[in-house]
Amino acid sequence: MKTIKYIKSLFILMALVFMGCQENDYSFGDIITPSNIQITAEIVGADTSNPNGDGSGVVNFTATADNAVSYKYVFNGVETVSLSGKNTISFSTIGLNTYTVTVVASGTAGVSSSKTIQVEVLSTYSPPEELISKLYGFDPANPNAVSSRTWKIQSAKPGHFGLGPVAGSLPTEWYGAGPGEKADVGMYDDRFIFSSDGTYQHVTNGDVFGRDPHIVNDLGANTSGEVDGADILNFAYADYTGSFTLTAPGGLETISLSDKAFIGYYTGGNHSYEIFDRGTPNEMILRTTDAASDFDWWFILVLE
Repeated sequence: MKTIKYIKSLFILMALVFMGCQENDYSFGDIITPSNIQITAEIVGADTSNPNGDGSGVVNFTATADNAVSYKYVFNGVETVSLSGKNTISFSTIGLNTYTVTVVASGTAGVSSSKTIQVEVLSTYSPPEELISKLYGFDPANPNAVSSRTWKIQSAKPGHFGLGPVAGSLPTEWYGAGPGEKADVGMYDDRFIFSSDGTYQHVTNGDVFGRDPHIVNDLGANTSGEVDGADILNFAYADYTGSFTLTAPGGLETISLSDKAFIGYYTGGNHSYEIFDRGTPNEMILRTTDAASDFDWWFILVLE
């Protein structure tokens, strides 16, 4: 009897060991490589008389593909991820130039395919001296000198951060933060450094402030930030360096940042900031539209 019980126990133990050693069976479902990539390029200001645009150099791209879950734009060594397939690129080389842009469509399990498009774009915009002198310290007496200036959120002023309707004409029409209202959310200690060589540096001091889900979609999972409604406070994010260009689509002076670079509060979108007003000494009022086109977000920057 003892032998029978021993054999039964041994059989059960071996079965448990066998089951424990089996690998989990994970499935991605059907893995299908994206196909039929279509890319359209809308050159801002293009018409029958001006087929290469209004001279701002701004082009709005839209990509679609079968079985794609996300897209990546590659231009001049810079990669920009777009879940929607939409992206805006500002081409700033003066004159009529042909540019090559590649779109990588990604499917399930990381499979991907790509397509390349060429666009011929006219850029005639040269930013005025008063703008570049203010933004990064350009000195017309020494035009080849390397210079930079550091900006921050003007937290002492009412309406230094807020929102309003898309294309609205009144800053922070729907909400404007009061003086010091956004302390300790990861925004006031940020520094935004513009340099004459086109470099943009964002000193985050380890964390930033942003809009959910855009910040998570673009910058990665929230590992330590506090979720407060549609905001994420103190989202962990290291200092980084990117680039910027100055354009004026439709006559509106605009700072366009590379890739996922941003100012003040992460909203996604095209990472372009219209200079709404720069008449106050040492200050600028900027606005940008978020990725969902729900709001325009407003910022007052001040020189440090």
